[in-house]
Amino acid sequence: MTTRLETGSNAPDFTLVNQDGESVSLTDFRGRKLVIFFYPAAMTPGCTTEACDFRDSMASLQGAGYDVVGISRDEPAKLKQFAERDGLTYPLLSDPDKATHRAYGVWGEKKNYGKTVEGVIRSTFVVDEEGAVALAKYNVKATGHVARIRADLGID
Repeated sequence: MTTRLETGSNAPDFTLVNQDGESVSLTDFRGRKLVIFFYPAAMTPGCTTEACDFRDSMASLQGAGYDVVGISRDEPAKLKQFAERDGLTYPLLSDPDKATHRAYGVWGEKKNYGKTVEGVIRSTFVVDEEGAVALAKYNVKATGHVARIRADLGID
């Protein structure tokens, strides 16, 4: 069974490459609140819905002091294509070896069309200014998820 993060635990540090080939670390956001969402694959229907919902919520999230990053196993070139195609204005980070996925407990067994498969468990985390997990949501649905996160955070 995959180890899951809980509220109050330290968010695992990471340094990953974004869609522009630049390194981005969790520590870059120290002093700010950060929403990290893990999604299975760029430019697939559910992931596009979720990514665009975050894009459309950026003004209210940033207004409440939250930055956003998305993490997938996709290579930076595909992430760049995804960001440009859908006007995504936040960093998309590449984790091809799944080390960050595993550290956050989002790689493991899941049900897909009734079958048990190994893969990305769509999940979202909110990390506070000191790097602690303030919210951990596993097995989220792409549609309506961002609105639920905003409600959980008392935004809007």
